[in-house]
Amino acid sequence: MKKMNIDQLCINTIRMLSADAVQNANSGHPGMPMGDAAMAYVLWNKFLRHNPKNPSWHNRDRFVLSAGHGSMLLYSLLHLTGHNISLDDIKNFRQWESKTPGHPEYCPDCGIETTTGPLGQGFATGIGMAMAERYLSEFFNRAGSPVVDYNIYGIVSDGDLMEGISSEAASLAGHLKLGKIIYLYSDNKITIEGSTDIAFTEDVAKRFAAQGWHTQRVDGEDLKGIEKAIAAAKKEKGRPSLILVRTHIGFGSPHKQDTSDVHGSPLGEDELKLTKQNLGWPIKKFHIPGQALRHMRKAVQNGKKDEAAWTAMFRKYAKKYPEPARTWNTLSLGKLPEGWERLLPVFKPEDGSIATRSASGKVLNAVADMLPNLIGGSADLAPSNNTQLKKYGDFGTVRAGRNIHFGVREHAMGAVLNGMALSRMIIPYGGTFLVFSDYMRPAIRLAALMETHAVYVFTHDSIGLGEDGPTHQPIGHLTSLRAMPHLNVIRPADANETAEAWKVAITDSTRPHALILSRQNLPVLDRKKYAAAENVSKGGYILSDSKGKPDIILLSTGAEIHPVLAAADELRTSGIKVRVVNMACFEIFERQPAAYKNSVLPPDVERRLAVEAAASLAWYKYVGLKGDVIGMDRFGASAPAKVLFEKFGFTKENITARAKKLLKR
Repeated sequence: MKKMNIDQLCINTIRMLSADAVQNANSGHPGMPMGDAAMAYVLWNKFLRHNPKNPSWHNRDRFVLSAGHGSMLLYSLLHLTGHNISLDDIKNFRQWESKTPGHPEYCPDCGIETTTGPLGQGFATGIGMAMAERYLSEFFNRAGSPVVDYNIYGIVSDGDLMEGISSEAASLAGHLKLGKIIYLYSDNKITIEGSTDIAFTEDVAKRFAAQGWHTQRVDGEDLKGIEKAIAAAKKEKGRPSLILVRTHIGFGSPHKQDTSDVHGSPLGEDELKLTKQNLGWPIKKFHIPGQALRHMRKAVQNGKKDEAAWTAMFRKYAKKYPEPARTWNTLSLGKLPEGWERLLPVFKPEDGSIATRSASGKVLNAVADMLPNLIGGSADLAPSNNTQLKKYGDFGTVRAGRNIHFGVREHAMGAVLNGMALSRMIIPYGGTFLVFSDYMRPAIRLAALMETHAVYVFTHDSIGLGEDGPTHQPIGHLTSLRAMPHLNVIRPADANETAEAWKVAITDSTRPHALILSRQNLPVLDRKKYAAAENVSKGGYILSDSKGKPDIILLSTGAEIHPVLAAADELRTSGIKVRVVNMACFEIFERQPAAYKNSVLPPDVERRLAVEAAASLAWYKYVGLKGDVIGMDRFGASAPAKVLFEKFGFTKENITARAKKLLKR
């Protein structure tokens, strides 16, 4: 093996370990790990504060590999620095149930901070991580006791910067002056289709400078230059930093370096051998020089020392500031303050009708004082979404402000919520109209995949928004969201169910939640007559029943519950036994025991009619072949809400007629 200094030895270890894993799997992306190894090594060796033996230490720096296709770069770094990624895991790259899948998947025990791969998502998620750091530092830190003080580092690619979400997120980060963000841009000039010149010729440095970022340029093999650039970025407290690093994809490959051939395919055995010879590396597979491993494993002791120093500081902090220390201990363990549920408002029928979006705002403001980790805002729709915490200032304007103005940036908002939730101390929420959930769907999907504790406040939930017309009336959105695994989609029928929906969303930290709320006012159900609103926690429940086995079951959610109840009363006057089932959350209902589900929807009652002002598709699972659905399988129209509900059949009269027709089949 060619003699080389320790830095070059470690860099080439990262390169060849990555290339070997890709070749062994006969699948993957070797080019980026080979090209970015030098700057990644400098970052991890000189700057990144982390404890491989306690990767969830709260005050660690975060590292986001936004260009997740280069996942072997991250896995190599994690293994070499002593994280819970073994050499066998490296050898099992991209294999069944491996810790090393094709793109990084959130694994706090492994040191993988977030799921990446869909380009631009990691970039924007890191912005959320920085926003979490700012809020937590402003809330907890005291003079001389910076218990929250960490940086968010990332490696981003041409593809990340082409995606629209990166523009949204970069604009927000620059506006908020998030100086804890330091991104290394791998400017390798290559995309899958060839040179970046075929589609991407903008001046990236000027673009980011215009968005309020600090920018620098450096060569990707200039270790001292990279070190100086990162150090300068750390000193820049008032702006996020982008370091444009001129890298070479597939570095060291004699025939494939700087070509698209090395982006997403193994080098091939022959080229891999030539590359090793070119870099002065042994031909054997998965070679890790002992000297390189010992050098990089210093991260274990360094991490222990860093955490020990922080722990000592926190002990002093706890003695001097016992109240915030107690709050820290509660939130850092993922717990909620005892008794917070008692603050949930109770609504009475005699108080009059109230839109569930308005009830949601009342709930948020009622519980905010006891839940300092509940923080969020809206994509420029706070007055409509009712997401503002009235007693608290604006994030980025006042210290520990809790109202985030995301601007008209729904996609970035979704990813930012992920980044904040990944702090594992904050419960973030973000609001917009349900129809615009389309704009943030990729981020919602990653939230569901990671099971982050984010809450989406989706208002204007149906044709009930009225005159704004079909461009703003959601039709397929409920079905689309319900099809996503690990996402609770809750559509409450009145104000008290809205409070219960928030209770579920706050207490269940195992997944994201989408609250689907009405624009129009809805009556508050008389719970002396109907089943308790607390049953929302079961997903679906019997809201109103008749004695004995029902002849027909009416199912509904949200605003449509009210005409369904009226229709049930009308049917009962004809001697028909009717059960009304509120299916507030399909996903929670599906997790209930079979006995409970069968008690709500007895298999031998086959006459079932579902009513919802949305696409009918999702309901056939519950109504079966002998059932029927009153839904929306066309786009809406512009007219007052009352007119639309009449025209599209969401009335007591039509529901009654359709139920009787179903019974005659």
